[in-house]
Amino acid sequence: VQLQASGGGLVQPGGSLRLSCAASGSRFSIGAMAWYRQAPGKPRELVAAITSGGSTNYADSVKGRFTISRDNAKNTVYLQMNSLKPEDTAVYYCSADIIGYTYWGQGTQVTVSS
Repeated sequence: VQLQASGGGLVQPGGSLRLSCAASGSRFSIGAMAWYRQAPGKPRELVAAITSGGSTNYADSVKGRFTISRDNAKNTVYLQMNSLKPEDTAVYYCSADIIGYTYWGQGTQVTVSS
């Protein structure tokens, strides 16, 4: 199973980015999918998660600014990030749970700076 993340980049404070992560190679249905992030010198933290049925949860720091969604037909999860702040700067990783195992994408850099 491979997860391919894309959509990161450099954006000014207040700007928006949309991350995508496509899963491939699985013969089984994908369960929960999520986005994590890791800033330099800090532990990896959960940003947002979504179940196969569409239930979502968010870190308090991104509520009201980020939206997670998924397209089950495409095995793809998205993260729409609005009103970005410098403290959102990090490497963002996607994950997917498949029959009890968590797979990780390679990470995509998001930098919020003027």
